[in-house]
Amino acid sequence: MLEKRNFPVKELHLFGSERSAGRKVPTKWGDIAIEDFSVDKAAKLDVVFVSVSGDFSKQYCDAMAKDGAVVIDNSSAFRYEPDVCLCVPEINAETARKSKRRVIANPNCTTAIGLMALYPLHQKYGLKKVIMSTYQAASGAGAEGMAELFNGVKEVVNGPEGTVAKNEVFAHPLPFNLIPHIDVFQENLYTKEEMKVTWECQKIMDLPTLPVSCTAVRIPTLRAHAESITIETERPVDLAGARAALAAAPGVLLKDEPAAKRYPMPLTASTAYNVEVGRVRNSVVFGDHGLDFFVCGDQLLRGAALNAVLVAEAISQPSGTPFSPKL
Repeated sequence: MLEKRNFPVKELHLFGSERSAGRKVPTKWGDIAIEDFSVDKAAKLDVVFVSVSGDFSKQYCDAMAKDGAVVIDNSSAFRYEPDVCLCVPEINAETARKSKRRVIANPNCTTAIGLMALYPLHQKYGLKKVIMSTYQAASGAGAEGMAELFNGVKEVVNGPEGTVAKNEVFAHPLPFNLIPHIDVFQENLYTKEEMKVTWECQKIMDLPTLPVSCTAVRIPTLRAHAESITIETERPVDLAGARAALAAAPGVLLKDEPAAKRYPMPLTASTAYNVEVGRVRNSVVFGDHGLDFFVCGDQLLRGAALNAVLVAEAISQPSGTPFSPKL
């Protein structure tokens, strides 16, 4: 993403474990040898991207940020700490710029995708309630999840009738199935993945009392998460105005032509920078104070790598500058 976004890199350092140290990685800036990780070396850089485990982040991120480096962390380690900015830069870049703590958290991928549509609608109509159902790709569970789906499909298709795929990564076989269970169940019977959507929507939009309910479902697609969202609004919604607000929002592609069978899908959202939004319609439950719509975005980009690089772009701009990146 640094290469594709033409991020202004003067000096690139790649850190890894002792096992990978010395291996060379071809980049736009030449072949870069992986270095054995060192807090002191990382702390001398301007921006550090961390994509390891939450335990690693808790142990090292603040130490790397102590000399002024900005540390952008992809784990969940700091997301709910009150003095750490949880950032979708099109929404709260200014919070990241003003943060005294130089660690910035990247949000959960499901949250980041949904917020691209929720925030412009909140600005125009005010959000009162949010109900979300997600359709999350196997890659949300990492490369192992993708491999289990891919191999499982082959196993079922090539096996005798009645063959059921093996499962180790997922709670149940995923091929030709869906699983309404992502992460661990909480006392309130929501899963942690579902509660992340609630907590993170509230924090990023600075709406601490906004009711957000989510049901997260794993489906047998390889890439890009989809979400069906229903909102109740403070002010009356006009459909043309809602579509215009979405079409004008940075990071959003309005794809809403039902008659032409044009709407968001994982097939078209995969590898795309923008989040697709479509099926926009007035809610039959909330009437003129509500909307139903469908969202699809590449969670490996908007939910991780792209968002992290956009955070770095946003904090390099002066305070008070609206962030509207070209995607």
